[in-house]
Amino acid sequence: MTLELLQLQYFRTVARMEHMTKAAEQLHIAQPALSKTISRLEEDLGVPLFDRANRQIRLNAFGKVFLAKVETALSSLEEGKKEVMDLAGLERGVISIATNALNRLSPAIAAFRERFPDVSFRINQIAPAETYSIGELLEQGIADLGFGPMSFHKPGIREVPVLQTEVFLAVPRGHRYEHQSSITLEQVADDPFIEYKIGHPFREANDEISSRAGIQRTIVCEVEEPAALGSLVQAGLGVAFVPGCKGDDVPQYTLLHIEDPDNKRAFYVSWNEARYLSEAAREFQRFLVEYYAEK
Repeated sequence: MTLELLQLQYFRTVARMEHMTKAAEQLHIAQPALSKTISRLEEDLGVPLFDRANRQIRLNAFGKVFLAKVETALSSLEEGKKEVMDLAGLERGVISIATNALNRLSPAIAAFRERFPDVSFRINQIAPAETYSIGELLEQGIADLGFGPMSFHKPGIREVPVLQTEVFLAVPRGHRYEHQSSITLEQVADDPFIEYKIGHPFREANDEISSRAGIQRTIVCEVEEPAALGSLVQAGLGVAFVPGCKGDDVPQYTLLHIEDPDNKRAFYVSWNEARYLSEAAREFQRFLVEYYAEK
C-alpha cells in the first residue's frame, strides 16, 4: 500500500470540515474528484474513515485515529520544508499568522515587507468571537504566530506582550461631554451603551471595567465586529468602550480618556514552542516587539 501526499492533505481538510463540498471549495478541486480520492484512500486502508448518512459525513473512530497520525506526518513535512527554506535565506521565507486584530497588525506587516519584500504572509483572519481558535491553530502547527488582545495560558504556547492600548469611551459628535479631556464612568452611567455580544472576549473585558467602576450599563445594541460598534456610535445610538493608541485619529466620533489607570488592553504575539519556527517567523516576531515599542 502506497499513500500519496495529496491523499493525506485532502483527507485532513475533509476530516476537519466534515463536509465534502466545502472541503472541495477550499482545496479548489471538483467535489466528485475529491470524493473519489477519499474513497480510494479508504480502499487502500481497508476501512471506512467516515460515517455517511443522508449525504452528511462524520469522522468515525478509524478516521479519528488516522487523522491524528496524518496531522503529525504533515506537520513534520511542513516543518522540514520551513527548515529547507531557511537554508535559502530569510528573504524567501513564508510566515503563517492567525489574528483577530488585522487592523492593528496590517501596518506592521507593511513595514516588515518594506525591509524584506520577498517574504510572503499567509493570514488566517479569526472572528473575534472565535479568538480561542488561534491557540488551537498554533498547537496544530497551522499557524506559526498568533496576534491578538488575549493571553491563552496554554501549555507550550509562549506569549509576549508587544502593544498596550488604552481603553477610551467613544462618544458621538454632539455628546454633552464631547469637549472634555477625560471623564469618570459614573458621569455616563445612565447613557445607552453599544456592546459586543456575550462570549466575545472584549465583552468580558468591558464588563470588568464597568464592574470596577461600580456602574450598571444600559446596553441597547450588541455587535460582533469593531466596525459595527464604531458605526453605531457615529450614528448617535450610544457610547462604547474602544481601545486606542496615542496618535489614533478617529474622525467619526470622540475618544474620551477614562479616569481609571487600569483601563489597558495588551496585544500579544504568540507561538508554539514545540514547533519549528522559521527564520522569517522569528525575525517577524522580533520585529513586532521593535515596531510597537516605537509607537
